[in-house]
Amino acid sequence: MKLKLVLLILLFINITSISVVAQEREHDFNFDWKFTLVEETKKPTQIPLNDSDWRAIRLPHDWSVEASFNKDLEGCTGYLPGGVGVYQKHFKTPLNASEKNIFILFDGVYNNATFWLNGKLLGENPYGYSPTYFELTKHLKTDGSENIITVHVDHSRYADSRWYTGSGIYRNVKLITVDKLHIPIWGTFVTTPEITNKKAVVSIETNVKNSDRKSKKFVLTNEILDGKGSSVSIQKKELKVSAGKSLVNTQLLTVSNPKLWDTENPNMYKVVSTITLKGKVVDTYTTPFGIRSLETNDQGFFLNGKSNYVKGVCLHHDGGLVGAAVPEGVWRRRLESLKEAGCNAIRTSHNPFSEEFLDLCDEMGFLVQNEIFDEMDNPKDKQFNLNERSVKYITRGYTEHFQKWGESDLKRTMLRDRNHPSVFQWSIGNEIEWTYPDYKHVSGFWDPENKGGYWNGNIRLTAEEMQARYKALPDRKYKLAETAGKLASWVKDVDTTRPVTANLIIPVASCASGYAAALDIVGFSYQIAHYDWCKKNYPDMIFTGSENSGYLSEWNSIIENPMVFSMYMWTGIDYMGESNEKWPRKAFPGDMLDMAGFKKAGWNNFKSIWVNKPNISFNTRLLSDSKFKLDELSGKVVPKKGKTPNWDNHILNDHWNYKQGEMIVVEVSSNLPVVELFLNGKSLGERGLSQCPDRIFRWAVPYEAGTLVAKGGFTGAEIKTELKSASEPVKIKLTVDKTELNADGYDVAHIIAQLVDKDGNDVKTTNIDLTFEVNGEAKVLGVDNGADTNIQDYQTNSLKTTKGRSLLIIQSLRKKGSIKIEAKSAKFNSNTIQITTR
Repeated sequence: MKLKLVLLILLFINITSISVVAQEREHDFNFDWKFTLVEETKKPTQIPLNDSDWRAIRLPHDWSVEASFNKDLEGCTGYLPGGVGVYQKHFKTPLNASEKNIFILFDGVYNNATFWLNGKLLGENPYGYSPTYFELTKHLKTDGSENIITVHVDHSRYADSRWYTGSGIYRNVKLITVDKLHIPIWGTFVTTPEITNKKAVVSIETNVKNSDRKSKKFVLTNEILDGKGSSVSIQKKELKVSAGKSLVNTQLLTVSNPKLWDTENPNMYKVVSTITLKGKVVDTYTTPFGIRSLETNDQGFFLNGKSNYVKGVCLHHDGGLVGAAVPEGVWRRRLESLKEAGCNAIRTSHNPFSEEFLDLCDEMGFLVQNEIFDEMDNPKDKQFNLNERSVKYITRGYTEHFQKWGESDLKRTMLRDRNHPSVFQWSIGNEIEWTYPDYKHVSGFWDPENKGGYWNGNIRLTAEEMQARYKALPDRKYKLAETAGKLASWVKDVDTTRPVTANLIIPVASCASGYAAALDIVGFSYQIAHYDWCKKNYPDMIFTGSENSGYLSEWNSIIENPMVFSMYMWTGIDYMGESNEKWPRKAFPGDMLDMAGFKKAGWNNFKSIWVNKPNISFNTRLLSDSKFKLDELSGKVVPKKGKTPNWDNHILNDHWNYKQGEMIVVEVSSNLPVVELFLNGKSLGERGLSQCPDRIFRWAVPYEAGTLVAKGGFTGAEIKTELKSASEPVKIKLTVDKTELNADGYDVAHIIAQLVDKDGNDVKTTNIDLTFEVNGEAKVLGVDNGADTNIQDYQTNSLKTTKGRSLLIIQSLRKKGSIKIEAKSAKFNSNTIQITTR
């Protein structure tokens, strides 16, 4: 008897097995995969494949970012390749698995993926951004022998999206094991229809499925736990479900004195749903949620009844050097920097992000405009943005699948995401009008006699004339208004608690065609000069910003117009792709953070208007390189003729090192009413906001080595910052964002190497080749210097710095121990960083 018991235990703890425990639903299925690239023309003829010589990998995995940048490839996806890859995983299930229903859940595979289990086709998923799952039960071996899951990924059309996509199983995979009586994947919907200071009514819609051949009587319990895990409400109900059927039950629970979720205090609760059958708990399903209310009208956006400005940025889904397989810790560092600058909202341009990204937004207090599609009926030209040309084979993307898969992809994404309190809008699409060329004609902006009205608000046609142009068009196979109406109805099938929106690039034409009428909120892509015209001609519609330039004028359009409540800066973080074929530029330079997550001048500028706490920061540049000149009479910095004082963040410096006597523009971003500048203790005068219409305080200063100090007063307290000239570099200074990592194979640390002088000042004007040395329980994810023209390989430990600086990201292994990190160059050494893995 003892021998049998030992053998049974060994079976369950076998390291190649997946142990299924009745109380556990989800199992991490990311480890112990095999991977290989295959010929694009070679289709799998026999599944599973012989993987004895394949690479051993852990998911998530992006094979594109492992490659070298190649100028012969396409700039729209960052000069990195696609290809065809195959993944396989061998695993065993315990003997009682035959009594369960087992599923595999993929959060994202890019793209055109086909899935098999033990040589049996499970299905496919062409869209690279939507989650999907398959039931394994029918084809699963439950006798203790080995199972093999195979995933074939065809990204041979590697320039098929805007912008960098990555390739492979680039998001998490889970194995889900449930009783035959269970709550399906994404089977709950939690809403908060009534909220007061004293109580909140929580509606819990629970789907229960019975895959057994017998009907089942059971008890459904829904219990709400607060952020500390304490029970605050509970309700039980006896139910019966027929054999092979599902039921949906709705329970209303009350939470007293609720702690609301908002962007400053993102309080979270969770619903624990349990199914009890004959006194035994057979399924437990946990749903995190937040208690909050949303309202949008022509007076703005209201979160929990309070008027709220949406201080948003557009983001793409890549994480720089890690490509599309972005660890949670990389997103956390980036979101923390955006939050520090006052950002409170993210637009997931132009496709759904990962589940764990939304988890972070819930936790950190970001609103999310969840965008689903960048293409619908007609394809976009990814190579020559805004200069549409014929679509090539490698650029043909989701349009080929939209008619068949559009509804399923949208609804699967929404079912996954609809319990996240951070998600407050569903965006059905981005700048879709470009793919319906009639819209240019309808607007009149591209008429030969038109003079630039597209940007400056000079709208030549009346609304009636635009509508007449649209009605006179020849009949087309697809009409955008009809497609948008169909998409909006799909959204409402899943969720009626959030508004439907889209990002419109020609909103005046979209209003005329009926496209805008399908939306609850009409998002404007840059066309802030058209707000008043659209509201005058379509008074029942709500208009706001959904993609904006990083200019103060864009923010002022919110302040000056009660209806307009949001802006989403393009972009919050630089992203790979959209290089417009300007090799070696592989990325699009945004406004706030660079490719490595380092702060840029735009971060300073927006912090000065988005954050109420007093703040002050420096940037400098040569006067000759700027849009400004020195007015000889006033001694002030003024715009050059024909130049507007819009923020121009891409060529600013954060150092005070120039040639003696060079005329430098010193720019101070601050929310203080008056700022005074000093150079080596000498006052260079004050500047007030009344003199600075773009909210940047400027001085023209002949360069002199030393120390710049900017200071100002705020409610009796002095606020100041300084910028010192650096001397020659003497060493490499290493800093790290954390000195302890979880030994889970996921946790990451960011190590920054910066050249410094003898006094410890950062040296930003000297660059070197350096190498990181990493020893211990970690692997190197890659290195970067943040420059959008950096075409050095990412997945290495050596690179040339930019601004004397570089970034290394390491990831823990699944073993406790220590990690030692140093950096070296031909002339300099560094201090040592020690990290413990626990």
